[in-house]
Amino acid sequence: MHQMVSANLESSRRWWVLAIVVAAQFMFGVDAFIVNVAIPTIATELHASPAQIESVIAIYLIAYATLVVTGGRLGDIYGTRNVFLAGVLGFTLTSLWCGLARSGAELITARLAQGATAALMVPQVLATLHLLFPDASRSRAFGIYGVVLGLAGAAGFALGGVLVTSNLAGLGWRVVFFVNVPFGLAIIAAAWKIMPTVPQRAGTRLDIPGAIVLFTGVLCLIGPLLFGHDVGWAPWLWLVMAAGVAIIAAFLRLERAVASRGGMPLIDLALLSDRAFMRGLGAAFFFFFANLSFYLIMTLFMQRGLHIPPLQAGLVFVPLAIAFVIASRHSALRARHRGTLVLIEGCATQVAGLAALALTVALVATPTASLLALLLVIFGYGQGLVMAPLSGTVLSTVKAASAGSGSGMYGTTSQIANAAGIAAIGAVFFAIEAVTSVRLALYASVALFALSILTSVAFLSWMRRAGCEYGRSRLPAVNSGE
Repeated sequence: MHQMVSANLESSRRWWVLAIVVAAQFMFGVDAFIVNVAIPTIATELHASPAQIESVIAIYLIAYATLVVTGGRLGDIYGTRNVFLAGVLGFTLTSLWCGLARSGAELITARLAQGATAALMVPQVLATLHLLFPDASRSRAFGIYGVVLGLAGAAGFALGGVLVTSNLAGLGWRVVFFVNVPFGLAIIAAAWKIMPTVPQRAGTRLDIPGAIVLFTGVLCLIGPLLFGHDVGWAPWLWLVMAAGVAIIAAFLRLERAVASRGGMPLIDLALLSDRAFMRGLGAAFFFFFANLSFYLIMTLFMQRGLHIPPLQAGLVFVPLAIAFVIASRHSALRARHRGTLVLIEGCATQVAGLAALALTVALVATPTASLLALLLVIFGYGQGLVMAPLSGTVLSTVKAASAGSGSGMYGTTSQIANAAGIAAIGAVFFAIEAVTSVRLALYASVALFALSILTSVAFLSWMRRAGCEYGRSRLPAVNSGE
């Protein structure tokens, strides 16, 4: 089917289609970071509690993570073009809703809906690239995709700072959501005219109950971490978390029941017995646990602790994002020769960057935005060394027939980890800030980031040993853009 679709599409036209779907991915990527810069301003204007601040980011990730596999399956059933258009339209409308929100609770609800529509939109991007570029142009197409993905972070930070500071039409932080509306409408118009119709895949079915149970279980596990501070860590919170564990266990039993009836479960149960893959998922979880949470904590520290304006706070991250892109390109070549060692080196670089940050904050009473930007380059470069080849490394033991399911599990795990990190480390930050100072809260958060990254290294080493047991002396790591 790949060859048929690409053969029926003029060579020049498919590059326009690439531009359309990558623009949607760029919008999604920018949205993930632009909100971080605006969070302190949102909290002030909406009188949002610490739990609501974290939830604005976390609930979006939870909705996306638990529904993204279903979004991919819907693309198979109804065609990638149709689901892509529906996803972009939904993302555009929910972005408008986010900008119109009048309370923290309403914004959280709108972000939940926005994450769900992103789960429709984003899977169709990679699916379209796979369909349209089965030939020698594949590496170039995915290379463009990878670079745009990296630049979305820099654009999100910079744009967030500019929009919040400029206060266009007196709308303040709301513009960071409204900006998606004209871009979303432009993408819809272009996709409607240019994007090809893809034949539907016969035999694909949805596991709606599985998606609902997974969402409920994850929410029960992470929700108490988000709202614990607001309710004084009441004992019933731990009961909710225990219920979350039970629901996740029930989810696995449900998936086995779906498979036994001949259905299509959200996850490929055979992958649960692949020790290298499961250990790789553990490495991915702890790596991403210290990913978006790092940016949230740094934003809060700069704006609440150092009183750095939103524009400068956003620009602090731009050199980090550029270093991330450069490292991503470097890691692709190095990973072919050094395998998982490149990932371990990248993690070590991140920890070194965290140590330099903590030491500087301890020695300098009021670090400037320029000094912080310089320090964060170290962390960003290390993160880029890891993130680009990590997915390929984790999936390296997965059989071709299970590649789609493995990719879905990897994507879901990484986004749940992002949400869990925001909830857990955010809770620690706010708790310590409330009783001591924002500076001590930063130290504690940095220690947790370092611990999480070192745990990821332990899982990578454990995964490497599992590969040796299977007769693979070195697990290959491939560029995620190829």
